[in-house]
Amino acid sequence: MSKIALVDDDRNILTSVSMTLEAEGFEVETYNDGQSALDAFNRKLPDMAVLDIKMPRMDGMDLLQRLRQKTKMPVIFLTSKDDEIDEVLGLRMGADDYVKKPFSQRLLVERIRALLRRQEAIATDEVAEVEEEKVISRGELSMDPLRHAVTWKGMDVSLTVTEFLLLQALAQRPGFVKSRDQLMDVAYDDQVYVDDRTIDSHIKRLRKKMRNVDSDFSAIETLYGIGYRYNEE
Repeated sequence: MSKIALVDDDRNILTSVSMTLEAEGFEVETYNDGQSALDAFNRKLPDMAVLDIKMPRMDGMDLLQRLRQKTKMPVIFLTSKDDEIDEVLGLRMGADDYVKKPFSQRLLVERIRALLRRQEAIATDEVAEVEEEKVISRGELSMDPLRHAVTWKGMDVSLTVTEFLLLQALAQRPGFVKSRDQLMDVAYDDQVYVDDRTIDSHIKRLRKKMRNVDSDFSAIETLYGIGYRYNEE
């Protein structure tokens, strides 16, 4: 049974969403502010966190930043209807997905399941069976799907589940273009729709993380209006 942490200062959301998730077979822990959630996470991490952005004591952005210092645990943001800046910033900081309020609880459940399936696939032999080889080596890049490990020029790079899958999809076939739709298929469940901006935000954060270890990193090329490709260096 996967444990989901639900963090939101709206008690109605905490009550209704936790009831839905429990009915779907999840174990749910609820918190009404970021600091309470962080205190609990420091004792024991859940399998996934669903975070509201605007909360008292510690908001969702601050909580995510603290989490990314210690874990790659999948995180979904709950954002207000028109808050596009928060959505993009959240993805750049390391969130794996976002859902806009007001939201369909069925959609939230499907996105949670999709992220948990991807995380499980990365941690098991299922990925190796599909990809033919366990370790991907492309020039200075090395990726081990079974260990969710990435190195560039021998230096470790910490990626979220979504970032790892996008880089893996690009690096598997250097020089070949992947459209945004193809990358969506890799990173998201068929029942989950995301727009181009979401993929672009993930790619920007992925590049930033690679450039944190090598300021000259340029292996991921943007082909405007088409998509992205990995150029082996």
